[in-house]
Amino acid sequence: MVGERPEGGESMPGEQGTERPESGRAAFLAALRVRRNAKWGLAVGVAVALGAFFLFVVLLDARDSPLWYVALGFTLAMSTAGLVAFLLTLGRAVRLSREL
Repeated sequence: MVGERPEGGESMPGEQGTERPESGRAAFLAALRVRRNAKWGLAVGVAVALGAFFLFVVLLDARDSPLWYVALGFTLAMSTAGLVAFLLTLGRAVRLSREL
């Protein structure tokens, strides 16, 4: 059948380990560098959350349980990561649209 591998687990002719998206949604996401932007967003989000945790819990000696700040830090990290990834992807989309 179409899409099945031959017996023995061998690759089909033309099937590569590193597939390159050529059309459709995969090409769109690759052109916008979504995966790269998400990694950068996560790195920035974690850095901001760690900085906020250090500021409020360590330096200011918070009276509440640090567990509350860990939960807030996670929320801050994920929302910052999403915002940074969105802004990077938006910037890439604008640059690509200007090339058209």
